[in-house]
Amino acid sequence: MLSLIITGTNVGSLRVVRQSLVWILASVLSLSVAQVATATSAYRVAVLLDKGGKDDKSFNAAAFKGTQEAEKNLGVKVKVLEGRDDNSAEPMLRSLASKRFDLIFAIGFSQAEAVKKIAAQFPDRHFVLVDAEVKAPNVVSVLFEEHEIGYLVGAMAALTTKSGKVGFIGGMDIPLIRRFYMGYEAGVKSQRPKDKVTINFTGVTGEAWNNPPKGKELAISQYDQGVDVIFAAAGATNMGVFDAAEERGKLAIGCDSNQNWVKPGFVLSSALKRVDNAVYRMIEDGQKGVFHNGTVRYGLADGGVDFALDDHNTKLLTPVILAKLAKIKSDIVAGKVKVPDYYVAAKAK
Repeated sequence: MLSLIITGTNVGSLRVVRQSLVWILASVLSLSVAQVATATSAYRVAVLLDKGGKDDKSFNAAAFKGTQEAEKNLGVKVKVLEGRDDNSAEPMLRSLASKRFDLIFAIGFSQAEAVKKIAAQFPDRHFVLVDAEVKAPNVVSVLFEEHEIGYLVGAMAALTTKSGKVGFIGGMDIPLIRRFYMGYEAGVKSQRPKDKVTINFTGVTGEAWNNPPKGKELAISQYDQGVDVIFAAAGATNMGVFDAAEERGKLAIGCDSNQNWVKPGFVLSSALKRVDNAVYRMIEDGQKGVFHNGTVRYGLADGGVDFALDDHNTKLLTPVILAKLAKIKSDIVAGKVKVPDYYVAAKAK
């Protein structure tokens, strides 16, 4: 009798335990399946930065910032790679395309040919090319109006210089940087027609974007010739220009990202290209299933380019100068000021 009671009690207990285990197992399995589904359905983004890399504090850094904000705010999965040299884009993009990312970014004009080739080989992938144009059904080209912001910081330099001599230091000598310069020179001349503008480039290869010693050498040479404001559009090479500005007690203007913080008191402002915003918007649209091939342009009118104003440079730009710059900006947006464009001028030749 005692044996039967014990057996019966064990069976009942086992039944309860078994039911509990079944419920727990079912819950865990359900949760695991949900987690796997969420993980596999997350929007996947790949980004190939230009050779300067995410720590260039300039163009690539802006693109990287956009991906990090998207990963944080949108819950997408992002893989970021850095180009090793000018020939690495094609094999790296091919590798990314073969791994079925939902959206693939190619950051930098030097990747244009690689994007054109790989996009044709992988017609079911979506590509975003920044700073160059490729016409293909699965490619969005993102361009910025560098000449507009060049003009604005050129006016800023003219309104700030005491010597009547300003400078420009570009990275690689390419049409895009010439476009910055043409706008810059026009902006300077719009305020002080007789001011002299000195121009130098740090090279003709991709190395030009990451050569701070060369940037410093050229900047010191310009400062020693009487230049007191230099606009530097040279990627990581800008760091050398800023060092020279501090050493000589002069001013420099940064480019692409906000670089005012690098040498507070010596960086007059930065000509912003909001690559971060453009990258974020493209990811946000892609996640929603929106993809339109073609070319997208960002300028002063939509905040795609602008100049940086923060605690690091407010003492350098007086209210009078800021008011004049605001008027110039509104006139450009309204079409009252026609900014010369190197791309247009080059085609006319």
